[in-house]
Amino acid sequence: MNLRILNAALAAIAVALSGCASTSGNPPESKRTTGEFTSDAALTAKVKSAIATDVGARTAAAINIETYRGVVQLTGFVNSPEQAERAEAAAKKVDGVRSVKNDVRIKSST
Repeated sequence: MNLRILNAALAAIAVALSGCASTSGNPPESKRTTGEFTSDAALTAKVKSAIATDVGARTAAAINIETYRGVVQLTGFVNSPEQAERAEAAAKKVDGVRSVKNDVRIKSST
């Protein structure tokens, strides 16, 4: 392969990859760095584990967990208010969680 073509391809890849972490055109607070994204993903996994341990894996599977800069949002449906409260309490106990937004809903009995 021609060396010029290879260098051009590598340069194009480098430019494309560097664009992934760019915040140009957006306020810096609107995007996460790679480190923040990784930390949030790890925190989400810890919260999922904590909720599964506290309220049970079956209930935990019905709860969606999203994390953005240490703020955890819980959504989904559970059978009782107690399950929603326990899920929130378990999430708050995880080291690194800044706050928890509990949007878990109780399933209708009808």
